[in-house]
Amino acid sequence: MKRLLGFLLLLVFSSYGSADVYKRIAEDGRVYYTDTPIKGLKYKRIIRTKPKSYAIAYKNLAKNKKKYAPIIAKAAKKYQVDAKLLHAVIQTESAYDVKAISSAGAVGLMQLMPATAKRYGVSNRKNAAENIDGGTHYIKDLFKMFDSNLDLVLASYNAGEGAVKKYKNTIPPYPETQGYVRKVLSLYKKL
Repeated sequence: MKRLLGFLLLLVFSSYGSADVYKRIAEDGRVYYTDTPIKGLKYKRIIRTKPKSYAIAYKNLAKNKKKYAPIIAKAAKKYQVDAKLLHAVIQTESAYDVKAISSAGAVGLMQLMPATAKRYGVSNRKNAAENIDGGTHYIKDLFKMFDSNLDLVLASYNAGEGAVKKYKNTIPPYPETQGYVRKVLSLYKKL
C-alpha cells in the first residue's frame, strides 16, 4: 500500500512539471514527499525538473547544434568518442544551451559539475570549447572505467561513477538516471 501511495504522489508531483520532488523517511518509518524540503531534515531528491532555460534553448536546438558541431567533432576526434553520442548527451543535458545551469549546479553544454570541471581542467564551464573538451574527456575515462559499457558510462555521467560502483556496476535505481540513460540511448540511435 505504501508503494502505491508513493507512486501516486510521484505521479501527481511530476504532472505539475515545475518543481523538484524530494523524499524523506522519518525515524518512525513514515515516508514524506515534498517539493520544498525543510532545512535540517534529510531529504533525497527523487525527481529533478529541467531548468526553465531548457525549454527556451530547445527552440534554438537546430541552430545551436549546427553552431557547436565543429567543436563537438574536434573533441570526438581528440578523445576517440563517437560525435553522435556527444550530440545525444548534449541535447539531453542542455539542449545545446551553453548558459544552461541545472538545479544541482551543473553548467554549460555538457552540464559539468564544479568538481568534474576542475578534474578536467575546465576553468570556464560556460565556454563551449572547454566544456565540451572536459565533458568528452570525462566520457572517455568512463568508457575505460566501465569496460566500454555504454549504459554504465551514461549512468555514471548522470549520477557519478561512485553511484554506479555502489550498485555493483549496474545502473543505479534512481528514476532520473534510468530515464536519462534511456533518453540518451534513444537520441543516439536516431542520429
